[in-house]
Amino acid sequence: CGGTKQSPINVDTAQATFSPDLRPIQLSGYSLPASKQLKLKNNGHTVVLDLPESLALTGGYAQQYRAVQLHLHWGSPSGPGSEHTVNGRRFAAEIHVVHYNTKYDSFTEAMVHPDGLAVLGAFLEAGHGENDYYHEILKHLPEIQEVGQETLVSGFNIAGLLPANLKLYFHYNGSLTTPPCYQTVKWTIFNQTMLLSHHQMSVLVSTLRSPDDKLLQNNFRPVQNLHGRRVLASFQTTPSVKHSPG
Repeated sequence: CGGTKQSPINVDTAQATFSPDLRPIQLSGYSLPASKQLKLKNNGHTVVLDLPESLALTGGYAQQYRAVQLHLHWGSPSGPGSEHTVNGRRFAAEIHVVHYNTKYDSFTEAMVHPDGLAVLGAFLEAGHGENDYYHEILKHLPEIQEVGQETLVSGFNIAGLLPANLKLYFHYNGSLTTPPCYQTVKWTIFNQTMLLSHHQMSVLVSTLRSPDDKLLQNNFRPVQNLHGRRVLASFQTTPSVKHSPG
């Protein structure tokens, strides 16, 4: 997993370049009927929810990308576990929704091409109330405690797992954060965080088990060197100076 375009990274907001070309991310087909059954699995590294290809990114990217799966990264009761950091700050957890470019026949084919993958990332924090959308996943974690176990989840509005504001985000070229670490990911990291209850966060960090039968915790990769890459922002990250008349 060497290479000069690895992920995750620390987003230094003062160094990010405002790009007016970054349009709002548009999601299509993300609201699934309850009759649609989705596979949820403990793969030993994380919890993965398989997504139907009817979910797509139709705006914000030059090409169209189809969803494949989403998964989470988290810490432990004693510390946060997001993969990306912002100005050196690590958040409690992070969701990644993985998509592949529709000009390729499959995720496997796409993941080796420079424009092959697009991943939407959002930070999770512990707040007050229960998050109903995350509840749809978290309530099933006790069913898949052991590595390799899987269960079925009824369809729901997957967009609810992501921020309401899809206009504000950071964008950079990076990699998958687990082997084979292909440097083929166009990353979108949303500026708005998602709030889960403290109880929900504790369920996330202390339910699943790892291959060595310990609790699956701190499943995030350390921040990687930027090696001169530019991080773009869809919004002005530095306050512009306002001049009062006279």
